[in-house]
Amino acid sequence: MNLGIAIADFTRPGGPTGIARHVARLARTAEEFGFTRIAVMDHLFQIGIVGASEQEMLEAYTTLGYLAASTERAELLALVTSVGYREPGLLAKMITTLDVLSEGRAALGIGVGAGFNLAEARGLGLPFPPVAERFERLEETLRICLQMWSDDEKPFEGRYYRLERTLNSPGTVRRPHPPILIGGSGERKTLRLVAEYADACNLFHGPDLQHKLDVLRRHCDDVGRDYAEIEKTVLLPLDPGAYGENIRSLLTELRRLDHIGIDHVIGPIRGTDQHAALRLLGERLVPEALSI
Repeated sequence: MNLGIAIADFTRPGGPTGIARHVARLARTAEEFGFTRIAVMDHLFQIGIVGASEQEMLEAYTTLGYLAASTERAELLALVTSVGYREPGLLAKMITTLDVLSEGRAALGIGVGAGFNLAEARGLGLPFPPVAERFERLEETLRICLQMWSDDEKPFEGRYYRLERTLNSPGTVRRPHPPILIGGSGERKTLRLVAEYADACNLFHGPDLQHKLDVLRRHCDDVGRDYAEIEKTVLLPLDPGAYGENIRSLLTELRRLDHIGIDHVIGPIRGTDQHAALRLLGERLVPEALSI
């Protein structure tokens, strides 16, 4: 079982001047202890589960570029990119740039942002069309990224996007392209797109997780995709407790997730001292998790 961290809380006692050191230290510590992925959210206002919207939030891809320079081994991604916030050609170029500058460690995490980003989108004047349209735009975005990560420079003509030349130079370091992770658990559309386009999925942790995997397997059967090819990841908060008292229960849950076919758990680090919590996880959870 591989573990990754999601950096979600940027509020520091010293204000903005301490954020850069905080983020870099978290990322380097995670890498030191064997966490294999480092993710950030594609939000521009802080989300309610973490804090008030007025609390500090960094733009995802600027942050990932900084993390590329701060780390050496971990895969870097947004969990997950909101499809409407960036035009697909630009997004493909951004992922390519991140991949080149991180020497092959970028991944595209993407989803529709179903209703979750509405306040920040309206607040900052960003597009946030109805959910059905966002799904259609998501599929076109996936097709555009895959075309730009190939040798095909032909025009792309879709319902929502028109690209006259899908030139992408330099190409990606990672071959055949940076992995695509689609986040979300919608049974009719999201998991179908995973079966058709994705290298990985990110599912919500909950009692219906086995059912969601069964739905994904059926979609794979329908499109002729090998279900085993798709990496299954889950977003699960990682809170070791102040003295590590939660480590045993976390390990029990990791074993259960492994049993139903989850490959990778990615989680925000919980606790009043994120650095201390991360070290506890690194010292006591990661070695056991890697042996599962």
